[in-house]
Order: sequence, then structure tokens, then C-alpha cells
Amino acid sequence: MLSPLHNYVLLERLEEQNKTAGGIIIPDNAKEKPVRGRVAAAGPGVYDDGMLVPLSVRVGDTVLFAKWASSASEIKIDGKDYIIIKESDILGIL
Repeated sequence: MLSPLHNYVLLERLEEQNKTAGGIIIPDNAKEKPVRGRVAAAGPGVYDDGMLVPLSVRVGDTVLFAKWASSASEIKIDGKDYIIIKESDILGIL
């Protein structure tokens, strides 16, 4: 498994529902990429004035991240798709 450095977080995308609340099935080509993910790994944090400031997210947390995050990179590890992103592009913990 990949161990992110500094303030980077490795996320596993969580698939969104393929049905609307009214029961309409959304085809794959009309779906948007999900913006929810589960933290698979997280870096130790960043140094500020010589002190290590740990990240706010932990492995296993479900998070909401920015759709067009500038730091996001999609990667594949052992055939599984992941996204690596800076903690600052995570909007909140669900």
C-alpha cells in the first residue's frame, strides 16, 4: 500500500447511487464522478514552526472532497482506482 507524504491523503472513491429518489435509473454515461471517498491512507502531517501538525482525517473516515481539486491525482494500485489529494482539498468528514 502507498504511504502518502506530508499532508496528502489517499482516497478510495465511493460510488454514488445509480437511482434518483423517484426511482429513475441514471445511465453510466450521465453520472458524474463521485465526490465522496474513504480514507485509505494519510500522511503524518505538516511542519509548522518546527512542530508536526497532524492531519484531521484518519484511515477509514468517509470524506467529501472538492470536485475540481487542483492537487488531485488519479492513480491505480493493484488494479484498484484511488485518488491522492491534499488535505486542504477535503471539504469535510461525513
